[in-house]
Amino acid sequence: MIPDQNEYQKNQDEIRRLEERLARLQQNHEAGFKGFTKAGIRKMIARLHEELAVYEGSEEAKRADSN
Repeated sequence: MIPDQNEYQKNQDEIRRLEERLARLQQNHEAGFKGFTKAGIRKMIARLHEELAVYEGSEEAKRADSN
């Protein structure tokens, strides 16, 4: 879980790095390449997106409670 805005930004940066890595893998290696697989990177990106969504939802809830 993401506790604060700083960690939120770190996760966004990590998603960008993973997406760049995925793009490089797609260009350089055919399907079935062993090692750090494209599917594995996609799963990591999806997990980070889920964490960001939870954080964004909690921040919206906090703002709604304070109004």
